[in-house]
Amino acid sequence: MKQPIPFSEPPALCGLPSPYYTPSHVAWRKACRSFIDENLTQHAMDWEREGFVPEDVFHQFASSNMLVPSLPAPLPIQWLKKLGIHDILNTVKVEDWDYIHTAIYTDEMTRSGLQGPAASLTTGFSYAIPPILKFGSQQLQERFLPALLLGKKRTCIAITEPNTGSDVAGIQTTATKTPDGKHYIVNGTKKWITNGIWSSYATMAVRTSGPGPAGLSLLLVPLLDYPGVSMRKIKVAGHLTSGTTFIELDEVKVPVENLIGQEGQGMKYIMTNFNHERLTIAIGVTRQARVALAAAFEYCLQREAFGKTLMEQPVVRHRLAKAGALLESQWAWIEQFVYQMTKLGKVEADVELGGLTALAKAQAGIVLDECARCAVLLFGGNGFTTTGRGEIAERIYRDVPGARVPGGSEDVMLDLAVRQLVKNYQNKSKALERPKGSSKL
Repeated sequence: MKQPIPFSEPPALCGLPSPYYTPSHVAWRKACRSFIDENLTQHAMDWEREGFVPEDVFHQFASSNMLVPSLPAPLPIQWLKKLGIHDILNTVKVEDWDYIHTAIYTDEMTRSGLQGPAASLTTGFSYAIPPILKFGSQQLQERFLPALLLGKKRTCIAITEPNTGSDVAGIQTTATKTPDGKHYIVNGTKKWITNGIWSSYATMAVRTSGPGPAGLSLLLVPLLDYPGVSMRKIKVAGHLTSGTTFIELDEVKVPVENLIGQEGQGMKYIMTNFNHERLTIAIGVTRQARVALAAAFEYCLQREAFGKTLMEQPVVRHRLAKAGALLESQWAWIEQFVYQMTKLGKVEADVELGGLTALAKAQAGIVLDECARCAVLLFGGNGFTTTGRGEIAERIYRDVPGARVPGGSEDVMLDLAVRQLVKNYQNKSKALERPKGSSKL
């Protein structure tokens, strides 16, 4: 066993004590890493170069129930057991699963330093299935969940449009009921939809009535080979393997039974779904920052310039130290955050941690930007080259916008966080105010 390069692993994996991890978490990390190293990490760079992850990789993860850990904790125990899924990798029973197990999985999925390969497998599963589980009718769940949870069909979350990103209330794609009330006719476009190109379905935000958030609903829309639907891949700067997709919907006929929850409640459903998305983005992005900084650290121990190694240059150590402080502070916050998720119910967590989730996601992007830029600068010309020794730094740096924009762009997240904190403070302060005439002597 080799000594880890500084910053390459979380402190708990470097022999330092931690209050968060139980024997179950330790055993899960070991089993999880072994599976992901074999089936993803060792191949991730080759797949990113080629621009796609072979289809059999998704099937391997699905058949091993290794897509299930991407769902929010606690897991949907009743549905999983109904489908014969009682544990993950013979290590953790589904009823014992908590958000720390989820965080370990998310961290391990990005240990290659690349977001694309992991996103190609889990994004649709992780973000499109939960609304069906939480808000879908029994008939909707019975029709679609077996195939989706077992990975026999793929799905995606389709919110963003060409002219509507973080401003979800501005969604323009319409779903109009037919005169007989049996179908919705969907028209519009969706853009930057991860996994869309392979998906049989989309959990889609549509406008079923007037303007603003009250007019939004969620609809399960068929995609692959469905009349009126056309899809094409979009070439983006990073995340090359994630299947970023442009979707056009022209008079697409969808049964009204595919409505998720109630009409007009789409904005509420989307907002609660964002919390899991943003937290898992923050975890994965922080691991990317770790990979970038550790690669630079190792390079600086070996590369010589001006008659000494780069590590012997004070300016180099200063740059590594600044990035390292940001990285380890962010990870400490993530661990604290995830632990709090294990102690709070869903409703309480959404209220208490919703704004902070947005802040953690924004801060993760800022930390990645610093660590990736540090790596590129210290690798020098190698960090500016798409092959060779600095390839990992160059690729991670191209992934930075994919951390700071999707899932809620950085400036919007920072503003949302403070607005939510103000709202919580005012509500709690008001609750503490003593009603007139209730003074006790």
